[in-house]
Amino acid sequence: MLASKWSSLPMILVAMAVLSGCATTEPLVSKDQFLELMTLSSQKADLLADSGKKEEAINLLTDVARAKPDRKEPWVHMAKIHFDAKNYSQAIVSSEEALQRDRADQVAKSIRAVSGLRVAAQSLTELRNDVDLKGGARADATDLAMVMREILGEDVLVPPAELEARKKREAVAARKKAIARAKARTQSATPPGDTSPPKGQATATTGNPFGMLK
Repeated sequence: MLASKWSSLPMILVAMAVLSGCATTEPLVSKDQFLELMTLSSQKADLLADSGKKEEAINLLTDVARAKPDRKEPWVHMAKIHFDAKNYSQAIVSSEEALQRDRADQVAKSIRAVSGLRVAAQSLTELRNDVDLKGGARADATDLAMVMREILGEDVLVPPAELEARKKREAVAARKKAIARAKARTQSATPPGDTSPPKGQATATTGNPFGMLK
């Protein structure tokens, strides 16, 4: 049943586009006709996207959008497909198209916001080690990072796995520095040629590098 309906989609789209183009004062495509077309097109677009044919899915929804230019639904669906494909720049564009038709659409707002954050995070990562990043660009990056911390919390800015790895690296580095400082103090307290332990230190080795810091 669905196969027969989908096979007629191109003809329906062409007919709706022609009718919409000929309309003068009132649209000739009814709301019910559009909703039926949108339902069928959404189902087929999802199947196409799931099978890796995302470009075909987008083209199908683009035809639906042309048939009824004042409706947001095709653009919201396109934004979802782009977002799932990690094509965040196009997800933002499609979300903007949807919001031009309905400023209150929460799905479009969410996709636009999260896509924008991911694009910004990627850009900041690429620029982090750029020695030529100066002036206004660096200030803008700093301001954006501060805003993201205020909204999401500092730890949320870093993926959990990367955050945990960073904490471990910092802990290892801190231990190495403490050991190096302890060795430096021991060497400075021992006269040249004197192998006896510093005053106040036990002769037996305890194996605790932080014992002298107590």
